[in-house]
Amino acid sequence: MTPQVAAKLTIHEPTGAQPRFRNGRRPDPGGSLIPLPVRRAAYVEDIDQPLPSLLRREAIARRLLGAFDVLAATLALTLVLGLLDPGQPWLAVVAGMPLVLVLFKIAGLYDRDQMRIVRSTLDEGPVVFQLTGLYALGVAILHPTLAGGSLGGGEIAGLWLVSLAAVMSGRMTARWLGSRIAPPERCLVIGGAERSDRIRQKLASSRARASVVATLPLQSDVIESVGSPRNLRRLVIDLQVHRIIIAPATAEAAGVVELIRVAKAAGVRVNVLPRVLEVVGSAVEFEDVDGLTMLGVRPFGLPRSSRLLKRAFDLVATTIGVVAVSPILAAVALAIRLDSKGPILFRQVRVGRDGRHFEIFKFRSMVVDAESHKDGLRDLNEVGDGMFKITDDPRVTRVGNILRRTSLDELPQLFNVIRGDMSLVGPRPLVVDEDSQVLGLDRSRLHLTPGMTGPWQILGARVPMQEMLGIDYLYVSTWSLWADVKLLLRTVSHVLRSSNV
Repeated sequence: MTPQVAAKLTIHEPTGAQPRFRNGRRPDPGGSLIPLPVRRAAYVEDIDQPLPSLLRREAIARRLLGAFDVLAATLALTLVLGLLDPGQPWLAVVAGMPLVLVLFKIAGLYDRDQMRIVRSTLDEGPVVFQLTGLYALGVAILHPTLAGGSLGGGEIAGLWLVSLAAVMSGRMTARWLGSRIAPPERCLVIGGAERSDRIRQKLASSRARASVVATLPLQSDVIESVGSPRNLRRLVIDLQVHRIIIAPATAEAAGVVELIRVAKAAGVRVNVLPRVLEVVGSAVEFEDVDGLTMLGVRPFGLPRSSRLLKRAFDLVATTIGVVAVSPILAAVALAIRLDSKGPILFRQVRVGRDGRHFEIFKFRSMVVDAESHKDGLRDLNEVGDGMFKITDDPRVTRVGNILRRTSLDELPQLFNVIRGDMSLVGPRPLVVDEDSQVLGLDRSRLHLTPGMTGPWQILGARVPMQEMLGIDYLYVSTWSLWADVKLLLRTVSHVLRSSNV
């Protein structure tokens, strides 16, 4: 490691952790590296080979996914074929086991995790849906040869649905086990101080099993010092880094392209945080124009057909939801009536799609005159200017505290969804005085109907106004029906964790 890099390297080891470096170095309190007498150059010569610890992590993940995929496919085949033919379907079952591995390998489902920090099974949903359909079709084609007889349409559909449910559940379990077996992924961030701190905070609060162990500024002298695979390889070994995250301050930062190539050649996984994706999100289309790669950016907002699809999903899911939770609605209404004086429902004017005002419904969780006490509590506000949130709000009633902790106070908004004022998923509906502070292009968030939940709901922390606007903008920019389904599922998971259910 060159003196220039050592002087600018900042160590971010977890509290109480003692990093063990291959070359026998240790971090000093100032963040640079102090050489110790013993230095081993193990693995430096194998410049393009990942560290053994990284290979072990990825091997554990792939083997667990493969094992659970086979287990899920075998379970689905045994259940479906066993119901159809109580005899001996084992030949078909055994022959069908490798089919799922081949399909998933061709689709890249065993390799995509090495490119991702957050390994979400829900993100794979559309691909798994298609692959399990191909799997069911393949079994139907092979079945007459292996077991005699043919599968009907109902049997194929049943095998498809059972395989889908089993595979998704199995992959979730495999990733959960992998996260418990393997230690957290170690990341080095190369970028400006502000963006590096933001990455550290996001990884610390996210579902990712990763931590930033060191940061380097993205400066010309630093890029020059680590500008060869051999130099960067030594730094990787010093810190036992699995992944390098490059966060340029501008889209055309000098040397960034070469730094990415060097990082890939040094045998680590590489992620890049380009500024352009802060406004276009992940809904982009890559196009090759005679060797020139371009990004196609989706138009902002939703076409009419997508709006109709989203509205139809809202109506069907909400109707089912209201029927399912009607006993809970009645029980909560009775509890509020017995706990404190005042109406059961809390009504408040919010700003909806295209700036139209509407009344939002919630179960009342505060005392009746809560608004009159707001000015005296502004010093306790936790989200800064523009919004008002307090974790332990003294205006909340006893029943209200339970309702908020379990998010049951939000249930009456199902009727807002039926009326068309709100959607199940969408941008956060702001009160009038908060909305008045949203100016310029930030108001494009109003192109979609506000939602009961949204990407801001699952962050698990108070979100400042400006960050929430950026999150809402990206949601509108990258909307898909599957994205709504994922957010609903993650909201349920977040509520269960927050309420300790």
